[in-house]
Amino acid sequence: MLRKQLIFTFIGISAVVLLFVFGRTIAIKSKVTAPAAKTVKAFDILNFIAEEKKHLGAGESVLVAKLENSVTRGDVNSQLVNANLALADFWKGHDHSPEIYFYYLSEAAKLDKSEKSLTFAAQLILDNLRGERDDAKLRWKTEQAIALFEKAVELYPENDDHKVGLGSCYVFGSVRTGGPQEAMKGIQQLLAVVQKDSNNMNAQMMLGVGGYVSGQYDKAIERLLKVVTRQPDNMEAIAFLADTYAAKGDKAEAIKWYQLSKRLINDPHYSKEVDERIKLLR
Repeated sequence: MLRKQLIFTFIGISAVVLLFVFGRTIAIKSKVTAPAAKTVKAFDILNFIAEEKKHLGAGESVLVAKLENSVTRGDVNSQLVNANLALADFWKGHDHSPEIYFYYLSEAAKLDKSEKSLTFAAQLILDNLRGERDDAKLRWKTEQAIALFEKAVELYPENDDHKVGLGSCYVFGSVRTGGPQEAMKGIQQLLAVVQKDSNNMNAQMMLGVGGYVSGQYDKAIERLLKVVTRQPDNMEAIAFLADTYAAKGDKAEAIKWYQLSKRLINDPHYSKEVDERIKLLR
């Protein structure tokens, strides 16, 4: 979901990175030179769980062990779903370990295979990975979200939202560790949606972002303008549009859209971030 009160602008793997959760200011450059794919150490979720369990209290350790060993004979699949959901619920309360929550939620969804469970887990992970700064965790989360959306597309192909979600995983996740060529995998999913329905603004939005990270600024601007024309209060689209103009080197248009975002959001922290970016552009 797009949130007016907290715009999280992702400008991928380039030197133009605008990550602000009201905090970080990074210099804007007029052009983007995308680096090659990174070598990223694998994130081992099972080892991570084992380490986190060492910090549990005695009562918590007993509860977790009981849940982990709760499957008996009978309807094993249903029991596994329930056990994974219970473990997910337990770890959800541990804010420093969201990956464990995502893991058990994903395992339950893969077993349950319902559209609701698959897309709920996938979207939750997708929303989270956008703010992930650890490359190993980012790759793991992206792989989890992609697997879930792929299963949703396979089982429920009539719902285009699943294809948009899958494409978004590549645009917001894979491209940051795998290089700009990864954006094309997501773009193909998204193009299939807009070819069917050009008024799908979620797909148009993601194509705009995908166009940016693949260096196709004019195409990105065309898509993003279409979104803000239909959705003039879409603050994320406006912020991306400003960033794209800045990357293209069109300072006047970038400043125009940055100023608009300031007026619409009307938050002093955000305004300070934007003023810094405008100062760099000038």
